Amino acid sequence: MVGTAAGTPGTPAVPGTPSVLRAMNDRAALDLLVAHGPLTRTRIGELTGLSKPTTSQLLGRLESAGLVRTTGSQTGRPGPNALLYEIDPGAAHVAALSADPHGITAVVADITGAERGRRRIEAHAVSEDVRHRTAQLVAEAVDGALAQAGLGHGDLTATVIGTPGAIDPGTGQLRYAPHLPGWHSRTLRDDLAQVLGTPVSIENDVNLAAIAEQYEGAAQDHDDFVLAYVDEGVGAAIVLGGTLLRGATGGAGEIGYMPLPGAPLARGGTDAVARSDGGGGLQSLVAAAAIRELAGGAKDLTEALGTQGVLDEVARRLATGLAAVVAVVDPELVVLSGQVARVGGDALRDRVEEQLTGLALPRPQLRISDLAGDPILTGALRTALTQARATVFDTSNA
Repeated sequence: MVGTAAGTPGTPAVPGTPSVLRAMNDRAALDLLVAHGPLTRTRIGELTGLSKPTTSQLLGRLESAGLVRTTGSQTGRPGPNALLYEIDPGAAHVAALSADPHGITAVVADITGAERGRRRIEAHAVSEDVRHRTAQLVAEAVDGALAQAGLGHGDLTATVIGTPGAIDPGTGQLRYAPHLPGWHSRTLRDDLAQVLGTPVSIENDVNLAAIAEQYEGAAQDHDDFVLAYVDEGVGAAIVLGGTLLRGATGGAGEIGYMPLPGAPLARGGTDAVARSDGGGGLQSLVAAAAIRELAGGAKDLTEALGTQGVLDEVARRLATGLAAVVAVVDPELVVLSGQVARVGGDALRDRVEEQLTGLALPRPQLRISDLAGDPILTGALRTALTQARATVFDTSNA
């Protein structure tokens, strides 16, 4: 089928120049190997619609380029054993990081997404010695993960960092996160790129958690959903038509500051917003600190949410906040994430659903996130892999 481009089986072939067609076919085959794991030449041909000679030429190109490799053979079928092809893990590597008020966690993975190294740097974000060396702390975390993987800065193709707040696309500054003072420099991205030797993307942590849910978690089967992240802070990510809604300044979904009955208004100002309760709004009602206070100063969330009256009241407050979001965007699904949702579990979900059902508005499905590990790191890794594959899997200039 030389002269046609591979695509989704059953879709018309796309005409084009030979080099463009080769690059499109290459990318289609690479995406299949990412999605399915090792495949035979015959199976790749079946999935792409390419002829055997074209598939053989394609695999030869990709193997010579260091993008695929053979990994044993398929047995148990009539005839000669067929070679299996897979993505070469060493074709590229990425770094994913999660920054919070208490430190920075870095993970290094190969192009298949397999983790190769991890490092956690404990550093209180508001300490004077921290706010002036944010880039150095990020580099320390990445260097530790790279060392564990036996790699260097030159091996990284993409780096994505998740942090509370959002980078304003107009100013380049972090918004809505005064409790992370070291991240507010206008030159931060350039500083990070310089110390890491690779382009750096800084993304809102809740947006990254939503990406993790979209690809690996509770929202895999939904194009319209809201992720409500209820933890020490409160935020949301809104996905409509499969696309993350960011807003004009990157601040879409900052529901922690949303006015609600019974909550003081979050009028802004560094001192107010930096407080554990956000200074007002929904966050002052359902964030972890607010729940512990509601339970009479309980030491942890498990103790606080183990009290029937507290669980009921938290569900009522959370449902009231979610009702405002649902009334505006009408999602198919709401995913509850963060430590409050994790500790509250199905008991909290059931009570929130009951409260929502009593309100005159659309009633989406409600799920608790079941992702293992840190969803922010998972989303950062998924984003970094998407960026790296867009570069490394593009063979049009080969």
